Amino acid sequence: MTAVASTTAGIAAPLRRLYFARFGFALVWAALLFASGRHLGPLSVTLLVLYPLFDVAAAVVDARSTRNAALYVNIAISAAAAGGLAIAAAAGIPAVLRVWGAWAIVSGLVQLFVGVGRRRLGGQWPMILSGAISTLAGTSFIVQAAADGASLRGLAGYALLGGIFFLVSALRLGRAGDR
Repeated sequence: MTAVASTTAGIAAPLRRLYFARFGFALVWAALLFASGRHLGPLSVTLLVLYPLFDVAAAVVDARSTRNAALYVNIAISAAAAGGLAIAAAAGIPAVLRVWGAWAIVSGLVQLFVGVGRRRLGGQWPMILSGAISTLAGTSFIVQAAADGASLRGLAGYALLGGIFFLVSALRLGRAGDR
């Protein structure tokens, strides 16, 4: 095994485990938010703040295993989003959608950048696509904030789709590691 292949395999295995964990979290989180997301209440606010905090934890694990400096930007952005969402929740759903949308745009761009940088690992096209879609979804959340009857349920769909991208990437990483 060459040094590059060994390094790639050493990075792919922890990423694969992390991506499976992110899928599972997104699945449960989306179901809970969909069930509680008609109005801002204690459960939905907790879920809204928890999601970017989980993203911080996942980025810390990822950064430690891959030593990718761009992930530290994501850590800072997600930590700020958690605080912003806690504050925005007091102002209502439109404010939450604006903060979430801004976070989705910026973190999507970071995810896109990181995915492009990891192309040689394999399994990164879903992450690249997810980052690009996140920037578009973030824009749509900001636009939705201006609409009457804005809802948090779209965030559940966004998280579920992101989780599916993590699942596909984890499965593709497994195939790349088998080669």
